[in-house]
Amino acid sequence: MQGQVRAGVGDNDTEAAVRELSVVGVRVELPSNQPIVLLREVEGDRYLPIWIGAVEATAIAYEQQGVKPARPLTHDLLRDVLAALKAPLRAVEITELKENVFYADLLLGDGVRVSARPSDSIALALRVGAPIRCAEQVLSEAGIVIPDEQEDEVEKFREFLEQVRPEDFAG
Repeated sequence: MQGQVRAGVGDNDTEAAVRELSVVGVRVELPSNQPIVLLREVEGDRYLPIWIGAVEATAIAYEQQGVKPARPLTHDLLRDVLAALKAPLRAVEITELKENVFYADLLLGDGVRVSARPSDSIALALRVGAPIRCAEQVLSEAGIVIPDEQEDEVEKFREFLEQVRPEDFAG
């Protein structure tokens, strides 16, 4: 799947099979010290945790906190390249879960789909304001519902995100 580009493949045919997600935030999962990004269904009650790398966690946290580095990060560069090529990012879509690995596509304005890691896709979507979507099948398989008594934990997670610094995710 590396470097896969599919021209002329739009997203209209999958509209009913995907759900829009929002980014709750990133954190480090203990005791593994592995960063995760937590997504939530916009119109629903499922959450989707995805384990990601430290670099991508930092990129997502920077964007959520409005941190502007002195020089562009990789995701900033990709945003600028897409703008220069007049190839807007319409959406990102988490398409599959195979052997505990998530797969995603970048959906460009001209109908081209480019295979990408979900972490990179999310970081880029946040930078351009593109929607993040997930295949219903993936949400059914990996999504979790947090019971009401655990909503306090989600609120604590949000409070944690307000205090965490992107440097906390460094290597």
